[in-house]
Amino acid sequence: MTRRDAIRTTGAAMMVAAGGAAMGAAPPRPKPLVFGHRGCSALRPEHSLGSYAKAVADGADYIEPDLVITKDGVLVARHENNIVETTDVAAHPEFAGRRTSKTVDGEVQTGWFVEDFTLAELKTLRAIERLGALRPESQSYNGKFQVLTFEEIIDFAAAESAARGRTIGLVPELKHSTYFTGIGLPLEDRFLATIAAHDYTRRFSLEIQSFEIANLRYLRQKLGRPDNVRLMQLIGDGSVRPADVVAAGGTLTFGAMMKPAGLADVAAYADVIAPSTRAVIPLGPDGRLAAPSKLVADAHAAGLLVRVWTFRPENHFLAADFRNAEGDGARNPAGSIAEIRRYLATGLDGFFTDDPALGRAAVDGL
Repeated sequence: MTRRDAIRTTGAAMMVAAGGAAMGAAPPRPKPLVFGHRGCSALRPEHSLGSYAKAVADGADYIEPDLVITKDGVLVARHENNIVETTDVAAHPEFAGRRTSKTVDGEVQTGWFVEDFTLAELKTLRAIERLGALRPESQSYNGKFQVLTFEEIIDFAAAESAARGRTIGLVPELKHSTYFTGIGLPLEDRFLATIAAHDYTRRFSLEIQSFEIANLRYLRQKLGRPDNVRLMQLIGDGSVRPADVVAAGGTLTFGAMMKPAGLADVAAYADVIAPSTRAVIPLGPDGRLAAPSKLVADAHAAGLLVRVWTFRPENHFLAADFRNAEGDGARNPAGSIAEIRRYLATGLDGFFTDDPALGRAAVDGL
């Protein structure tokens, strides 16, 4: 939904409210949006064409490419720049010598890193399921899909939109912006050039996300406020500082950003906040959902939309309220739908899910 659509929806809601005020009718709000987290990552290897295609087929409003950058400056979709868990790179003897350790956003990691490969080299790799045997259906697709460029994903969304007669939104995340700038491969201007070069991203729904702040401020300055673009501030654990804040020697934490004053600051450059699910409804000592926080109401008061991340359909990830007796690793669609609906009752405007079919069922069945 573009900002213009939102205005139309709000206007329609006001008319309904005015007409139904005598009967005490509450004005309707737009239906919460379903964001396919890395595509349909519960059932296909994440960030693969299979994952995105499944997400669209299952009713996702938006699909998510996490963006990192190759040695030759091409934006590609991987959740992290360390590709050891999401590709078969370890099985390629020709790349054995590139295994290394690096510090990324303060964390020491060992593996193979996308910035040490050209796009042509990455195209020889294939995607694999990150969670292994926990997701057997997805694991069965190991080795079948290439690493995708951002441009390929834009073309895919445009083609699916034309075929299905509905807009497929894109919700790209700029990963590790400060880190990539530090090694001479900044993301932002390459990203801006890419979306400017494609008719689809110039005109249709785009929500740009980051856990960092400076890159979103930069994008706001460069993009202005076009109707089809929103900026989304991702929110991490409360005691953690964004990577760019750490690099600058600042003290701002994600916890402070979720307070009313912090939300007002975010609203100056972003349109959306995206905290973790448990920041909206935390878990109690028994692993069950406790009372909701004030975050959704406070964010709305600041003029921000609220999305949350991430709903996953296995018992392992569900609050204890919604698990069944089939075991920790069992897939539990009914439990996932019930958990999503509990969160939707707080007034969320959208959410990320590894299984968009379940997200669609949760929303459409309300």
